[in-house]
Amino acid sequence: MHKTSKIILIASICAAAVLTAMNIAFRIPEYTAVILVCFAVSALVLTLVSIGCVKHFTKERIIRERENIIRIMQSLNTMAVLWSSDFRYIEANPELTKNIGYTSEDLSDMKTLQKVLPPDAFAPSLQAVINSRDEEFAVTAKGGAKVNTIWNTSIVSTIAGKNSRSCLMLSIGLDISETVRMKEELIKYSKELAESENRYTLSMGLSEIGLLLKEPGKTSYYISDQLMDMLGLNVPDISEGVLKARFHPSDIMTFNALQSAMVSPYSELNGSEIHSTEFRLLSSDNTYHWYQFRYKITPAETKLLANIGGAVIDVTKDKEKDSIIEKMAYIDDVTQIFNRNKFMQIGQETFECSAEAGQSYWVIVLDIDNFHIINDTCGYQSGNKLLADLGKIIENSVTEGGFGARIGGDNFALLIRDIGDDDLPVKIINHIQQEIKESCAQSFSVQTITCSAGYCKMSDGGKDFAQVLDRAEFSLSMSDGSKSNIIRYDNKIHDKIIAGTALENELAAAIENNEMVLYYQPKIDLSDGSLMGMEALIRWVKPDGTVVPPSQFIPVAENSMLITKISAFVLKEACRQNKEWQVMGYPPITVSINLTAVDFYQTDVKESIQNALNETGLDAKWLDVELTESLALKDIDHAIQQMKEIKELGVKLSMDDFGTGYSSLSYIQVLPITLLKLDRSFIMYLEEDEISREIVSAVIRIAKSKKIETIAEGIETIGQAEILKKSGCDLAQGYFFGKPMPADQFEEFMAMKASQKQEAVTADA
Repeated sequence: MHKTSKIILIASICAAAVLTAMNIAFRIPEYTAVILVCFAVSALVLTLVSIGCVKHFTKERIIRERENIIRIMQSLNTMAVLWSSDFRYIEANPELTKNIGYTSEDLSDMKTLQKVLPPDAFAPSLQAVINSRDEEFAVTAKGGAKVNTIWNTSIVSTIAGKNSRSCLMLSIGLDISETVRMKEELIKYSKELAESENRYTLSMGLSEIGLLLKEPGKTSYYISDQLMDMLGLNVPDISEGVLKARFHPSDIMTFNALQSAMVSPYSELNGSEIHSTEFRLLSSDNTYHWYQFRYKITPAETKLLANIGGAVIDVTKDKEKDSIIEKMAYIDDVTQIFNRNKFMQIGQETFECSAEAGQSYWVIVLDIDNFHIINDTCGYQSGNKLLADLGKIIENSVTEGGFGARIGGDNFALLIRDIGDDDLPVKIINHIQQEIKESCAQSFSVQTITCSAGYCKMSDGGKDFAQVLDRAEFSLSMSDGSKSNIIRYDNKIHDKIIAGTALENELAAAIENNEMVLYYQPKIDLSDGSLMGMEALIRWVKPDGTVVPPSQFIPVAENSMLITKISAFVLKEACRQNKEWQVMGYPPITVSINLTAVDFYQTDVKESIQNALNETGLDAKWLDVELTESLALKDIDHAIQQMKEIKELGVKLSMDDFGTGYSSLSYIQVLPITLLKLDRSFIMYLEEDEISREIVSAVIRIAKSKKIETIAEGIETIGQAEILKKSGCDLAQGYFFGKPMPADQFEEFMAMKASQKQEAVTADA
C-alpha cells in the first residue's frame, strides 16, 4: 500500500476512535473522566507512533532519492557530484574521480576538498551558488594539474538536522580545459597578429619598401601607401599608362618585358622562382630614382591565371655606391681607363660568348719602350702624363665591340673584334705608335717615345681568356730589344712555350728528387784578404752530374711559382750549413741569399726568415738578404716596409746589382740597406776606363757617408782589386778570389783561409 494511503487510513482510524470515545463518555457520566484520560493517553501514543512513521517514511524517501540520483550520476559521461551544503555528505561519479584523481571518501575530508576547489568556490550563501549558473573555475587534480571546468548546481532536497537544516545539492560539470586552451591560444594569436601587423606597418614605413601588385582580370596596378609616397601619387590604383609614363626612357624595354610577364597565363610562368629587375622611375622629388622590383608569381583561384607582385625598393644610393666601388675596382687612377681586373672580366665574358656565336677577337698587348728612362730623367709626374696620354690614345683606338685597359705598369691591352682582316691588329698598333709619337713630340723633345706590341688571335687556342692574354704577353716578351717591335703569337713562340712547360715539369720533379744543391762563393775583405762571408747560389745537379745554370731554370720557376719551393730550400739550407760550420769551429761568417720578386711581394718574408733561423739555430746577424735594385724599386713604399721588418730581425740587407736598374743614388737615402753591391758592369772596365773609376769612387763615397758598406762583384784581376781597395771598397767577390763551390770544396777553402790567417797572426807575433 502507498505510504500516503497508509497515513489517510491511520488518520481515519484515529478520528473514529475519538468519536467513539466521546460517545461512550457522554453515555456513562460516572466514567467520563477515566474514559477521557485513557483516550488522551491513547491519542498521545497514537500521535507519537504517527510521528515516528512519518519520519521513517521521510528518511526512506530521501535515501531512495539519493540512490536514484547516484544511479543517474554513475551513468553520466560528464562530471557530477551530489553534496550537502554543509559538506558532510559528498558523492562523486566516476567521471569526476577520473578527472581529479580523488574518491568520494577523499573529498569528504575538508582539507582535501579545499585543495581541490578554489577559495571562491565556498560561497557563503547557497542562493549565490544556485543563482551562479554556469560557474567557471579550475579544480586542482591530484598531483597539482589544473582542470578547467564549468558547473551548474541545483537543490535536490532539504535535510533537517538536530540544530540546523542543510540542502542536498546536485552539481553537473563539464571539462572545458581544451576550450580554455584554444581560447588562450586564440587570444595569444590575435595579440601576436596585431603586434605583427603593427610591426609590419612600422617596418614597411621605416624601410621605405613599397608593394606593387597586378591581379588577373584587372587593368590597373595596386600600389601600397609607401610606394605612393615614393612616387608622389595619391591613389592606390594606377593604370598601365600612368606607370609606363613614370619609367625612364632608357628603361622602357624593361617595362615592356615586365608587362609581358604580368599578362602571361600562370601555366607559362615559373611560380616557384623569385624574379628581380631594376629600373628608373620618376619619383616624388621629380627626379629619376633607381628601384629594384623583387616579385613572385602565384596562381589565382582559377589556377590558370596569375597574381604577380612584390617589393619595390629604392636602390639609388646603392647604385651610387656601386658606381664608386666599380670605379675604385675597375678604373685605373693614372689613366682613368679600365684596369686589368675589368679587362680580365670582359675578356672572359667575350671568350665564352664568342665561342657560342662563332666570332673571334684579337688580343693586343702594348709596352712603352724603356719607360723607366722617362721616370729617371723626367720624373714620375712626366711618366704619369705619358701613361695618361697613351690611355686616351688606346681608348680612341678601340673599334666597335672592342675594349681597352691599362693592365699594369706601362703595359696596355686591347680587345679588338675580328672582321676578317688579319692585318687589322698591325694597322691599329701602327696607328697607336704614330699617335703616341706625335702626342709626345713637344713634352719629350729630347727623346722619341715608342712602344712595342705583341698580339694573338683568340680563336688560335687557349682554354680561357687568361691563357690567350698570356700568349699575347709572351709574344711581347720575345722582342729582341729594339724599339717599335710588333710580334704575333705563332708556332715558333708556341714551341718555346711547350719547351718551357716541359722544363717546368722536369724542374718540379727535380725539386721533389732533391736535385737542388747550394754552391758558395766567398766574399773577401779587401783590406787584409780575410774571408768575411759567402753567397749561397742555387744549382740544379742532375743524376748524371750535369749542372743546369740558374739562368735556364730560374725564369721558368718564377713563372710557374716553383720559385717559392726553391727559395724556401735556399733559405733553410744556407742557414743550416752556416750553423753547422760554426759548430765545427770555423770562424763565423755571413751567408747571403737572394730574394726574388715572388718571395718579396707575394709571401710573408719576415715570418719565413724567422722560422728558418729558429729551426736551424743560426743567429740573425750571420744572415744577409740580397735584393736586386729593380726588385726593390718595383714598389718603393712596399719595399721599404718589407725591408724594415726584415731588418728588425737583426738580419743584414744588401742591394744587389746596383747600377743595372733605374740607377738613382737618391734611393740609397730611403732604403734601409746595410750593404751596397756594385754590379760587374762597373768593374769590368775599371783598369782602362777613367769614367768607370770615377763613378765607382763616387758611389763608394756616397755609401760611406750613409754608413753603408760596399762590395764589388765580378772581380777577375788583381788590378781591379787594387783599384777598388784604393777607392775605399770594403769587400770583394769574383773569380779572382774564388768561384762558386759545392759545400765540401768551400769547407776546404774555409780551412785554407783560417790557416792563412793563423800564419799571419803568428808572423806578426
